[in-house]
Amino acid sequence: MSGASASFSACPACSAAPSAVDIAARTAQKDANLALSVPGIHCAACISTVERCLSKVDGVKSARVNLTLKRATVEAAADVTAAMLVEALSEVGFEAHELDAGALSATSTDKAARELLMRLAVAGFASMNVMLLSVAVWAGAADATRDMFHWISAAITLPTVIFSGQPFYRSAWGALRAGRLNMDVPITLAILLAVATSLWETALSGEHAYFDAALTLTFFLLAGRYLDHRTRAVARSAAEELAALEVPRAIVWQDGQERELRTAELRVGDIIVVRAGGRMPVDGVIVEGTSELDRSLLTGESLPVFAEVGQAVSAGEVNLTGLLKVEASAVGEETSLHRMADLVAIAESGRSKYTSLADAAAKLYAPGVHILSALAFLGWLVYSGDMRVALNIAAAVLIITCPCALGLAVPAVTTAASGRLFRAGMLIKHSTALERLAQVDTVVFDKTGTLTRGTPELSNFADVSAEDLAMAYGLAEGSSHPLSRAIVAAAKDAGVAAAPVQDVSEVAGYGTKGTLHGQELRFGRASWTGATAGEGTAAWLKLGDAEPVTFAFNDSLREGAAQAVRSLQAAGKHVCLMSGDNEGAVKAMAMRLGIEDWTAEALPAEKAARIQQMSAEGHKVLMVGDGLNDTAALTAAHVSISPASALDAARVASDIVLLGADLSPIPAAMTTASKAVKRIKENFRIATLYNVIAVPLAVAGLATPLIAAVAMSTSSITVSLNALRLRGAGK
Repeated sequence: MSGASASFSACPACSAAPSAVDIAARTAQKDANLALSVPGIHCAACISTVERCLSKVDGVKSARVNLTLKRATVEAAADVTAAMLVEALSEVGFEAHELDAGALSATSTDKAARELLMRLAVAGFASMNVMLLSVAVWAGAADATRDMFHWISAAITLPTVIFSGQPFYRSAWGALRAGRLNMDVPITLAILLAVATSLWETALSGEHAYFDAALTLTFFLLAGRYLDHRTRAVARSAAEELAALEVPRAIVWQDGQERELRTAELRVGDIIVVRAGGRMPVDGVIVEGTSELDRSLLTGESLPVFAEVGQAVSAGEVNLTGLLKVEASAVGEETSLHRMADLVAIAESGRSKYTSLADAAAKLYAPGVHILSALAFLGWLVYSGDMRVALNIAAAVLIITCPCALGLAVPAVTTAASGRLFRAGMLIKHSTALERLAQVDTVVFDKTGTLTRGTPELSNFADVSAEDLAMAYGLAEGSSHPLSRAIVAAAKDAGVAAAPVQDVSEVAGYGTKGTLHGQELRFGRASWTGATAGEGTAAWLKLGDAEPVTFAFNDSLREGAAQAVRSLQAAGKHVCLMSGDNEGAVKAMAMRLGIEDWTAEALPAEKAARIQQMSAEGHKVLMVGDGLNDTAALTAAHVSISPASALDAARVASDIVLLGADLSPIPAAMTTASKAVKRIKENFRIATLYNVIAVPLAVAGLATPLIAAVAMSTSSITVSLNALRLRGAGK
């Protein structure tokens, strides 16, 4: 063998095993899993465009978009970076930000739903088979035949209740360890006592066994538990989502050159380089460069702000136009973005203190059933002196007062109501959201991105000549600035062609300039174009020595915003506007919508504090918001709603997601929630009435397995049918 040497191993296993070099090579070639937040996707066409764009990047093996989370996950070669993917998406018009994949918990599969469904299927199959055997016993099977059917039923029931009843057993044990009672304690006791007494009766060749009742009870309750689970969207903690938005890597200026470091390695005093389009990884002060900053996700300000040397910046802000060097003053857990995550976590823990109607019913129901069963046992033991009779009747009381109807009372209604709201364009995420929404008396709206679309539009179109619009278009078409995009949109709508502007360049923080017919053409800030700034949002166009032309802008209202505010006020709700935007913009929006109570320039902590103050005064607050600056307020509110276009963190923090762009379904959702709570309370009354009729039969010793099975099924079906009335209500 020329030019090569071969080595042989005497051991075949060693020959087959990979060498250290092979392992190192495979490790080096290991695929990278990258996650991007893509807030601009909203439909199937967006999904296909983003996936196709990402797939074209060299080294990308697969790209998948989750529309609900507005997130793209990419599997690529190790040399593919998030910056390459972000740049590729920007070329097709999509803003993207890198997420720290390590900070996101895996939620690709809903294991809890699969587990419940599997246990439900097993319980259903077993209960059908045992019911068939029970029918034979009820029809008159006696002696050895009856005993055989009972033993077969026992063989089916024992493994089934051990497997299918585990969700109730775990919950009951957890409650007892904490020294309290919940609905699962009597459920567990009823199942176990029914099986134990049935085994005892079968061993003694008794006439009655409750194997079928134990399985039917397990099946109906698992059905309720599964319905309850399916009404909620599976979502992570909003605090985790905020943490994932923190920039995972940063460029540091050290010894006259750039070095890329993990954000966790940054220290106070480091000089951070933030290029145009990059997100701030730290809090700090600008020491070099001018630019404009997009603070909309953090503060709600609808327009970029000028950034220059000496200005403070916060983690999470986006640098729009020029390169900046920032001296870090706070890193890691000390940044404003991380403190906002802490605010959200605190607010989430406060909301968890809400007691649902089902839990409130359980507090009364669980001890009541236990006391009643114990009294029945003691009474019959004293009366008959027969332990076996007394235990059978105590078990019958537990079974016939089974919480099937109570277990279905809430999930049956919430499933029907959630289906109705979903058809209207609203997704219910939290199990108690409907109950809390029905109690609301105060509604707080964010402005930018919630009441408005978050994108400026040209408002003085009639005052601008076609020639001026064409010149502005010629400068704006190459810029990604929000006002430039508004100019491009207005010109295209008017059918105006761009003027042949040459030498176009963007001056960071000031505007765009070029040359037209030998004269300098500028479009940007008042001070840069020689104009005098007034109130409101505007930019100025100046050609040579001519007077500057004003282009005024306002934020376009979201569809249905005015109707939603009017409907809420007509229903007697107090409506507030709370925004981080400047006073002029917020005041103008409040007057436009007829909102008297408004607050401008509110920081995230101030929003949350204001809502907590309202709650302390006895108000039930609904918060509607979409940005990072709203997440703490969303979680502090009694109940919260965010649009589907909201940032991931805001959408995760909310209880309800508005799937469309229209806000008008919000008042209708509150009406549906009130009707749902009414149906839930009716179901509780039905369950109570059922117990009033059934309990005397059980205590009197008349509750045979047949009566128990019929009673349980009747109550459960009645509750479910009452819940279905919501589907057609109010059409």
